[in-house]
Amino acid sequence: MDTLALSRLQFAITAMFHFIFVPLTLGLSILIAWMESRYLATGDQTFLRMTKFWGKLFLINFVLGVVTGITMEFQFGMNWSAYSKYVGDIFGAPLAIEATVAFFLESTFIGLWVFGWDKVSKKTHAVSIWLVALATNLSALWILLANGWMQHPTGYVIRNGRAEMTNFLAVVTNSYGWLKFLHTVLSGYVIAAFFVMGISAWHLLKKNETDFFRRSFRIGAAFGLAASLLVVFAGDFHAREVAETQPSKFAAIEANWQTASDCAYSLICVPDVKHERNFINTLKIPGLLSLLAFGSTKASITGLKDIPKDLRPPVMSTFLSFRAMITLGFLFIILAAFAFIYSRRKGLESRRTFLRIMLYAIPLPYIAAQLGWIVAEVGRQPWIVYGVLKTKDAVSGAVSPAQAWASLAAFTLGYGALAVVDIYLLGRAAKKGPDEDIGAGYGGVMPSREDVS
Repeated sequence: MDTLALSRLQFAITAMFHFIFVPLTLGLSILIAWMESRYLATGDQTFLRMTKFWGKLFLINFVLGVVTGITMEFQFGMNWSAYSKYVGDIFGAPLAIEATVAFFLESTFIGLWVFGWDKVSKKTHAVSIWLVALATNLSALWILLANGWMQHPTGYVIRNGRAEMTNFLAVVTNSYGWLKFLHTVLSGYVIAAFFVMGISAWHLLKKNETDFFRRSFRIGAAFGLAASLLVVFAGDFHAREVAETQPSKFAAIEANWQTASDCAYSLICVPDVKHERNFINTLKIPGLLSLLAFGSTKASITGLKDIPKDLRPPVMSTFLSFRAMITLGFLFIILAAFAFIYSRRKGLESRRTFLRIMLYAIPLPYIAAQLGWIVAEVGRQPWIVYGVLKTKDAVSGAVSPAQAWASLAAFTLGYGALAVVDIYLLGRAAKKGPDEDIGAGYGGVMPSREDVS
């Protein structure tokens, strides 16, 4: 493998590993803020215990997310220096704002929330976790606006062999970036909801703290149903944006080879090993693809045959990832709908088969989110900045294959160790359940020495 392939593999591993932690942070911060607000409004001690229990899991996840995010960004200078030199003036702006505004706000108020129990007023403490939730989602916005520019570059000119920003407003109002933000953040909310429901289901199966976890399950079910429905609508708008701005990616997503109006939507495709096509479309709905993409059955859809071979993205991985993501998305709606109904009826803990399903469903939203990123990034190839800079031209020329192998091995081993630590700490804290004694007043929320020893 050459430096380009190794650098791509390394960035894929680090980015996908980092994104295990980010979406849970996005959604769980909102749920914890709502729980603490409910305690503040009602004085119900169960909501305080919820805040502390789920807050402990949030903190473990948050810390590892920060660590993996920092190391990932070093690769822009190490493995992708040609990219940083070419588009750094544009790509660096939203990342700088994310670091100096969103992350600073997030880290400041999470410190206040962690160490401010019994030291600030209850209202101030509740506001601090809401600001953490706001900053976490704001951080995602700036990062996804940067990625959105890579997908659909706007507000720039090529001058002196580099891309230079000419319109900052065009960059930050890029519709591609905003739709990507909505779709990504909502998927994070689904992950958090299924995380809460899955852990609650485990305790209900064990008949541990049934009232506590029945109420936690109910909160997760309501949040999960709303997020599951909204993520489908956001995804539909985003797919239309892809059809308009990235015709090659859209053609790969749909395995569409012929440019045509009244284009059919393929429900089932099978591999074709005899021809240049990756798939043969075997079951179609006439006109549906044109209707979904552009709102008219007469709209023309670009086929892969009209795109030069060297500019076509990998079709099989893009097509299959998209179909798997969509299938999981509708599964989440079904599961969340049943969870919402069952959680509002008596006897939730007696529905043991359904609770087992919800327990085993915890990894599924994570898988769907990773599949979404495969569609977004693999489907963009061979471009690192769509239509502007190819991936092969963005890699660092000074990095040798041996150096890339060494850094890839180091990152893989290091992240593997972090994964073991994360699973161990989350599993231990989740199985332990909420503390019975919440202490005088607010008490503490930090993991105890026993939890992390």
